[in-house]
Amino acid sequence: MTLSLAFPWALLLLPAPLLVWRFASPHRDRTRALRIPFFRQITEAAGLEPRPGSVILQRRKVQMLAAILCWLLLVLGLARPELLGQKVVVEKAARDMVLAVDISGSMDARDMQDEAGERQQRLQLVKDVVGGFIEARDGDRIALIVFGTRAFVQTPFTEDLDSVRELLDGTQVGMAGPDTAIGDAIGLAIRTFETSEVEQRLLVLLSDGADTSSRMSPVNAAEIAAQEGVTIYTIGVGDPTGAGDDKVDLKALEDIANRAGGQFYYATDGEGLQAIYAEIERLNPRITETVSFQPKQPLAWIPFALAAVIMILASGWMQMTSRRREA
Repeated sequence: MTLSLAFPWALLLLPAPLLVWRFASPHRDRTRALRIPFFRQITEAAGLEPRPGSVILQRRKVQMLAAILCWLLLVLGLARPELLGQKVVVEKAARDMVLAVDISGSMDARDMQDEAGERQQRLQLVKDVVGGFIEARDGDRIALIVFGTRAFVQTPFTEDLDSVRELLDGTQVGMAGPDTAIGDAIGLAIRTFETSEVEQRLLVLLSDGADTSSRMSPVNAAEIAAQEGVTIYTIGVGDPTGAGDDKVDLKALEDIANRAGGQFYYATDGEGLQAIYAEIERLNPRITETVSFQPKQPLAWIPFALAAVIMILASGWMQMTSRRREA
């Protein structure tokens, strides 16, 4: 804690009364008068009212001392003293990221391997790896979109990563419908970015790539995203040799990434997904905005209050002493 003056130039007013007293002409009124002792008693005995100028007022030491203190306090208040706290530096991420996760019926296929080499459901393995990726994004703002037959925003942009992870863990295959609407998910991500004011905008899309129900084609949506400054990284999951609805359409995902200025990755297991996220982080290092501020507690009210108290006390003391003398 340090004491500082927000407007120290006000201290230049301190010698102002002395300069006025020294160089300004005094105010004088010339009147004819006769100086006599016991003036107050004589006027009271004669029943007369003294006219202005008939009584010469004398400055008292208390008056002078109170005036000097009040002036010093008023100038100090004008200088705006304040108590400065410890300087606080806040780093704010200048990157917004949308995670779009496919939860269509095809994500129920068990053709991916975990670290132990056991086959796992596509969505479950994605949730495990994406959850760790979210936790490592401390300082970033993340929005979560899940899509099947329709796309839905699970969380808008937020820095509350625990809530994003919790909502991701609660998703299940088929919650958004059995089909896959990649184009609609990209379109919804573009709308989500409309609330973003940062330059670095990333969309990470995880899917098996087999678009079956979009109202807008994924390629057209990717081109619109590129125009809006959104970079798309696509990650294909699952076995490309699968048949029917479980088949992974890697070519579609690659085309989306190329049109939106991003890159396409293919993951067959959990380690592959982790490596992909590390590569995305390397290609897009986080940009941060550093904001520093110092808490300030204004104290100008203290000298102003003290000056008022001194004026009231001095005025009261002067009235009391005058009454005693008159008595």
